[in-house]
Amino acid sequence: MATLRDVEQAIFTLAPKELAEEWDNVGLLVGHTGREVTKILVALDVTEWVVEEAVRLGANLIVSHHPVMNCAWHKVQSVRDDDPQGRLLLCLIESGVGCVCMHTNLDKAEGGVNDALAVQLGLTEVRGLDGGDGILRTGAIKEMTCIEFAALVKEKLGAGGVRFIDTGRPVRRVAVGGGACGGYFRTAAAAGCDALVTADVKYDQFLEARALGLNLLDAGHFPTENVVCAPLARRLAKAFPQIEVTVSQVHKEVYSNA
Repeated sequence: MATLRDVEQAIFTLAPKELAEEWDNVGLLVGHTGREVTKILVALDVTEWVVEEAVRLGANLIVSHHPVMNCAWHKVQSVRDDDPQGRLLLCLIESGVGCVCMHTNLDKAEGGVNDALAVQLGLTEVRGLDGGDGILRTGAIKEMTCIEFAALVKEKLGAGGVRFIDTGRPVRRVAVGGGACGGYFRTAAAAGCDALVTADVKYDQFLEARALGLNLLDAGHFPTENVVCAPLARRLAKAFPQIEVTVSQVHKEVYSNA
């Protein structure tokens, strides 16, 4: 029998808690530690729709990347049904669904978000990028223009669109940082990368990246991080062969492109 605590510890073996940022909130965040796990649903986020999917599938544990409650931005001081986060927590608790979340530790871990992103984009010679805090990965790709590379990124990630700065520099060496890693563009440029693929890039970051000669591509938060769900599910299935593990089919990109 595997418990919620067992799954938490197994994931901490894959993505050590020590790798998480100080402000982060990772681990078993909702649930009875000793409850037996019947089925696991893996999703990038925990939403009410994902919880409903878990109940429908008979899963009593959701493993997600983004914390169901992140105290750095939203301190939980009440659990009420007229508050979005309170309603979500009530939904989890009343449905008997536990939640294990792995965030910045999974970003940095070997085989985590950014390794998965590098693989999805077809990069070779992948390694951690020197400098920074170990979150970025870098790899090689067949030489192409930035416009060609942006089209490749859109296709490989199933993104609704890609915002990018084309400096005219051919793309050969690529840095990747899933989610909000736009702030690492100077690190990527200093390391000699031709391009950085990330998300949530700010206007001023695009401007400075162009001045530095770095092709900067924003493919969206969901597409650049959701790539970790399938490999994470495979690793959990290997660690717990007696438990069925599935990836959410209802959780999609949160916004649409006109």
